[in-house]
Amino acid sequence: MRFFLDTANLDEIREAVSWGVISGVTTNPSLYAKTGGTLAGYEDHMRAICAVCDGLPVSAESCADTTEGMIEDGRRFARIAPNIVVKLPVCTEALAATHALAQEGISVNMTLVFTVPQALLAARAGARYISPFVGRFDDIAEDGVEQLSNVCAAIHNYDFGHEVEIIGASIRTPNHITQAALMGCNIATVPFAALKKAVKHPLTDRGLASFLEDWKKVEQA
Repeated sequence: MRFFLDTANLDEIREAVSWGVISGVTTNPSLYAKTGGTLAGYEDHMRAICAVCDGLPVSAESCADTTEGMIEDGRRFARIAPNIVVKLPVCTEALAATHALAQEGISVNMTLVFTVPQALLAARAGARYISPFVGRFDDIAEDGVEQLSNVCAAIHNYDFGHEVEIIGASIRTPNHITQAALMGCNIATVPFAALKKAVKHPLTDRGLASFLEDWKKVEQA
């Protein structure tokens, strides 16, 4: 399983890329707003992310609510950098836009997917990536991991005539990462805070503290 970083924060992206574990970045309007970004600065910001990622896929989301608007956004985003992926929310307008963009060779990441039928329709329309959400199911006391498993199983059953990868989205905990990996999810897109949590374990911390304490004894001997 590969890791995408779910953020628009350039400092977070630079640090995570330096670890050598990031295979892409996903953004959305909410994440961009958290950076204090403006509409006028959006394309430059995405261009900067693409440069840091050095060819890795970077998802830029359209806020258009019509097929024509989504297609226009998609074409404009694709001109920012060759590694841009156009992110569209699953709906009838976005299915039509995905079909049109895919025919032009523009990759689409269909987001806000919560059901198997939505995922199958996205794949049939031509989506390169499909992003089923996990944590938001947990928020309403449903099992997001099970839903992700169902989507992975369904998509992996079929050949859609083009490459389709599942991005586990709304990943919040190391357990979400573990379960996604065990079910064969292609990618997990993870907030920077959750990625840092995945590195940590209390037994690792305890073992490191013990090693350092013992090494002090060696230095003092």
